[in-house]
Amino acid sequence: MVNCNSQTQPAFDGKKAYQFLVAQCQFGPRFPGSSGHQQALEYLKSELGKCSQLVKPQNFSATNPVTGENVVLTNLEATFHPAAEERILLCAHWDTRPWADRDSDTSKHATPILGANDGASGVAILLHLAQIIQQHQPKYGVDLVFFDGEDLGQEGNPQTYALGSQYFSQNLSDYRPRMAILLDMVGDKNLKVYQEEYSTKFAPHTVQIIWDKAKKLRLDCFVDSIGYAVWDDHIALLQKGIPCANLIDFDYPYWHTTQDTPDKCSPESLEKIGRLLVSILYD
Repeated sequence: MVNCNSQTQPAFDGKKAYQFLVAQCQFGPRFPGSSGHQQALEYLKSELGKCSQLVKPQNFSATNPVTGENVVLTNLEATFHPAAEERILLCAHWDTRPWADRDSDTSKHATPILGANDGASGVAILLHLAQIIQQHQPKYGVDLVFFDGEDLGQEGNPQTYALGSQYFSQNLSDYRPRMAILLDMVGDKNLKVYQEEYSTKFAPHTVQIIWDKAKKLRLDCFVDSIGYAVWDDHIALLQKGIPCANLIDFDYPYWHTTQDTPDKCSPESLEKIGRLLVSILYD
């Protein structure tokens, strides 16, 4: 006997997400003002445009804190099922660090990073998720936001980071999704996602939903304890009262180094995060 009212969740394919990760890295470093940044922006517009007719760029300017150069930054927002009142915001940053200031080789500290995990991994998951949402309507309206300028900051000065989410939050009207999830550094092969401290403090219900889902799905990469406090794109959203949880594996030895390359990431890790998001949107 078949239950005709049952719906099978769409499958998230980690290999497809990994292809999106590699494609971004083929543009090279994608820091504001670079040719790779402009090429990646056009690529994101093109890929999102295949899935949604509501893709909106949000342009703003910022100053490179090291060079003093004025650069144009762009957030991208893709809206799905705009008539739905209950909405979920999923986000990631698409820019990369202009300097490998954590590299063990000090001669490379001025070298831009490729950002396979730090930037491309979260974006890759959302690009494949856009394909899924376009083909299968979820329970909620979904807004995918790709923040620029997250990694343009100066070490030790957190306000100079996360410029895209700050600008986005400052220009919100009455937009209040029921929950938001930020993806940052979620593709490394040895993925372990601890609960992030600001998320648990200011969005405990969202964190609980995520970890309950992860337990149900038997996703062993989720660790049920607080691991670190990270100043990231979710901070500006939390300050606006949007309950946002940051999914991040901050124990990544190639962070802000020239070795943050696709071979350090895996389709399996991307698929675990993707399965979690699918479960939240469709279960």
